[in-house]
Amino acid sequence: MKSILKNYGTSILLLTGVVIGGICGIIFKEQTEVVKPIGDLFLNMMFCTIVPLIFFSISAAVAKTSEMSRLGKILKNSVVVFFATGTVAALIAYFCCLIFNPMSGTSPDAFSSFITTDGNSEEALTVGEMIVNLFTVSDFKLLFNKGTLLPLIIFTLAFGIATASLKEKAKAMADFLTAGSEVILKIVGYVMKLAPIGLGCYFAYTVGQLGPQLLTGFLNSFLLYMLMTVVYFFGFFTLFAFISGGSKGVKVFWKNAIDPSLSAIATSSSAACIPINIISTKKMGVPEDVVETVIPLGANIHKDGSVMANVLKIVFLFALTGRPINGLSEFVIIMVVAIVAGLVVGGIPSGGATAEILTLSLLGLDMNLLGLVMIISTIVDIPATLLNSTGNTVTAMVVARFTEGKDWLKSKVL
Repeated sequence: MKSILKNYGTSILLLTGVVIGGICGIIFKEQTEVVKPIGDLFLNMMFCTIVPLIFFSISAAVAKTSEMSRLGKILKNSVVVFFATGTVAALIAYFCCLIFNPMSGTSPDAFSSFITTDGNSEEALTVGEMIVNLFTVSDFKLLFNKGTLLPLIIFTLAFGIATASLKEKAKAMADFLTAGSEVILKIVGYVMKLAPIGLGCYFAYTVGQLGPQLLTGFLNSFLLYMLMTVVYFFGFFTLFAFISGGSKGVKVFWKNAIDPSLSAIATSSSAACIPINIISTKKMGVPEDVVETVIPLGANIHKDGSVMANVLKIVFLFALTGRPINGLSEFVIIMVVAIVAGLVVGGIPSGGATAEILTLSLLGLDMNLLGLVMIISTIVDIPATLLNSTGNTVTAMVVARFTEGKDWLKSKVL
């Protein structure tokens, strides 16, 4: 019993908080708004650690890298793995929709009342402007904002590379970054002690508010996505863990995947899960420089859950416009648009509707359909975040496998 409590005490407390919060959400529904401030308080504390955590952890990891070729290898492997798993997710979602089209037999007229006619400033953005906003900001102070994490990561990588290249001349800076990383991780540890209460309250509010939005017309889409989530989470995460380190990789992953998973379910925020993902992935034996590069980067551009949701949205839009999904050209369009929008969704700081706007633009559809696809985003937000965020941890294991070699995990005592 003592061993169980030692290894899983935190997870048990988190699970208890989330379960109690979910039950309260179902029972009290909209009344759970009263506990929202408690959940917001915890999330705000977490959000306050994200920017310094990313800056110090990535720059320290890069600054300590004696071989810049290793950093380049980690980044290259990360991008390849992100794209590969995103493609797998898109294929799974597409074939699931072929077998069970969630919009089959549904009349487009049933959704006419959800079509928005309001204008949206984001519609004025061109594709070029979206790309600029994805990778850069217009002022240095805008880097230090949780809404512009990808530009911050790019700047932090450059800062770490410059520090490493100066070697002894910048030793004091490298030591400062290392100490800063340790201090921020310590603060994260303090904040996480409040997680069971904070996450429980936030989840209660989420369930209470989300319930009424599960309208009949979207129920099939939600059920199909839940099925895909179960298959991908248990089946393909296990496969990825096995690819990374064989049976030991599978055991290590599932032993440490509980905390990241519960945090993702409760917060519905990949950014908020960065700290706990870093801690848990290090427990999986992934090298520090791999962890502190892959996890923050993955929170922005590794979105398997969002890619699957995008496939569902495109199938939904095709049904509304009377377009089939089983042709070769349709297959290519669905795959490309879903993957591109999935990579973009977490990085552009112009709002949550950016991916939907990009999808509609790439498909050449009316922007008045934005309201409908945003409803799908809302009802699948929690399971999508689970796949997005927890997927970063197993992805880090795969990147470690290709960076360190096939025996990377054998020497670890976990």
